[in-house]
Amino acid sequence: MYDTGSTTFMLICTMLVFLMTPGLAFFYGGLSRRKNVINTMLMCFGAIGLVGVLWIVAGWSLAYGGDGSSPFIGGLDQLLCLPVLNQVLQAAEGNAADGVVYPQIINIAFQMAFAMITAAIVTGSLAGRVKFGATTAFLGIWLLVVYAPLAHMVWGGEGSFIGDIIGALDFAGGDVVHISSGLTGLILCLMLGRRRGFGMVSYRPHNVPFVALGAGLLWFGWFGFNGGSEFKADAVAALAILNTVTASAAGMVSWLAVERVHTGRPTLVGASTGLVAGLVVVTPGAGFVEPWAALVMGLIVSPVCYLAISHLKTKFGYDDALDAFGCHGIGGILGGVLTGLFCVPELSWTGKGGLFYTGDVSLLISQILGIVVTVAIVLVLDLVIAAVVKALFHGSLRVDEADEALGLDASQHGESAYPSFSGLD
Repeated sequence: MYDTGSTTFMLICTMLVFLMTPGLAFFYGGLSRRKNVINTMLMCFGAIGLVGVLWIVAGWSLAYGGDGSSPFIGGLDQLLCLPVLNQVLQAAEGNAADGVVYPQIINIAFQMAFAMITAAIVTGSLAGRVKFGATTAFLGIWLLVVYAPLAHMVWGGEGSFIGDIIGALDFAGGDVVHISSGLTGLILCLMLGRRRGFGMVSYRPHNVPFVALGAGLLWFGWFGFNGGSEFKADAVAALAILNTVTASAAGMVSWLAVERVHTGRPTLVGASTGLVAGLVVVTPGAGFVEPWAALVMGLIVSPVCYLAISHLKTKFGYDDALDAFGCHGIGGILGGVLTGLFCVPELSWTGKGGLFYTGDVSLLISQILGIVVTVAIVLVLDLVIAAVVKALFHGSLRVDEADEALGLDASQHGESAYPSFSGLD
């Protein structure tokens, strides 16, 4: 018989993770300009539809199908989720395999929600100048060519390249979700070029309450994101949830402190961003570290991400519009490294503990190597996919200057978030 407690827990966690993508739409929408808010939010909602279809067709199979013989990709045996009916019938009869505490069909939806939020994060770097069709085409290919194989390499079990052979730990998505999406956003924003007036015009958030609402929905959904990654209702799931609260709170406090020192004024946008940065950094080690370590991780991440957002963009001149790379890419890398320092040996999936506990650098090296491999894979495949999509869209991923000046809401969608507004912001 299945454990009803764990079954209920996983169903709730799955629904919480699905909530995160609409939350991200509000977060990004509030950060964008008035004339682009619909386009910005629709790119997130578009990811829901696109990933929802492709995950059933092939994404789930490429990520978690097969017999486990390949370290790099799943198989084709789960296409269209055809074996699901047998799983449902077995679950209805209560025929649970040894060690299986809930119907495994739940995993398809749970991992689909992960794929949705990952694809949506990418769009934050592109806001204000990318063709909607080009974004959709890129993310569709990216899901099957980059995300699904990467998920297999990290979470595919015995024989998986990053998770088993390299031995890198990723509790809930540091490599798979945050580094992959943040780095992809950076690559695409470099290919797109800067927005009109970048460096000359102040791009201020047009709706700060939207930003706070989105951050709140992300925060709430993240409890399912991290807690559910234990895949059963137990003490480790509770630890992951506690660490999620701790790191996010510390990240918010740390961001406000840095902001107060740097600008003289703490802001609600800063509080919301620090909250998200804290969530990102603890994700790789949510079920592996003690609460005091989650506190340290949250306190460290905000100054690092703040520096990336406020100084790196200016120094190197890239236009990461809504700071997907500055928050998710940088925060995910930092979280993976810190997991190599603070992982409790008894909680580790590989049995290797962090440097702080063991004095052994083995796990730290594995974490860094896992990050390097993730970056290399994402970088190479992103460039190939972007070149293909660029060719399909007549040599440009970007809207023309007139459409960008008018705003993507009107030029791409024929809608306006604020019909009475007649300005250009």
